[in-house]
Amino acid sequence: MNKQAEDIKVIREMMEKSSKFLSLSGLSGIVAGISGTCGAVFAYFYLQCDSAMSHSERIRESLVLLTDALLVLLVSIGFGIFFSWKKAKKSNQKLFNSATKRILYQLAIPLIAGGIFSFIFLLRGHVDLVAALTLIFYGLALLNASKYTFEEIYYLGITEIVCGLLAAIFLNHGLLFWTIGFGLCHIFYGLAMYIKYDLKKK
Repeated sequence: MNKQAEDIKVIREMMEKSSKFLSLSGLSGIVAGISGTCGAVFAYFYLQCDSAMSHSERIRESLVLLTDALLVLLVSIGFGIFFSWKKAKKSNQKLFNSATKRILYQLAIPLIAGGIFSFIFLLRGHVDLVAALTLIFYGLALLNASKYTFEEIYYLGITEIVCGLLAAIFLNHGLLFWTIGFGLCHIFYGLAMYIKYDLKKK
């Protein structure tokens, strides 16, 4: 009986490894949260110093904020790949497999659509709505991809959407909710995942 239970457990683990992306490291979330917080702090001080109202200066402001967001994204993705690669190597697994392709595809559609939509609002000068839009679309992307990885990603997605809705309600505090969503929430969930999945294997 114990042999059958053990065999079932092994089969279940093999199926899970082939259908889910389990190389996601909690450290990726922590670094993403730190970089998100740094980006938000920069945006806050930049917006405080810049009182530009002309059209050309508004475009410049939008480009600076876009560059800030892209740098945060690149740092997060870069460290995400690095830590996931290290975790996959330690577990003798391939980082890029069918599960990786599925999760990237599920993430890409809402992220690209949300990025373009937010950029349009940014160029039109609706800076106060960008925080809400990016949080909501990012949360939807996480929900979309959560079925192919750890369950914590699902709850992180819900949290991001809630932060986005609050940012839409309290427009004057959009940057605060952006900092909470992209910064503190990433650090919290990343730390929880690191303790639960990464430390357990050491």
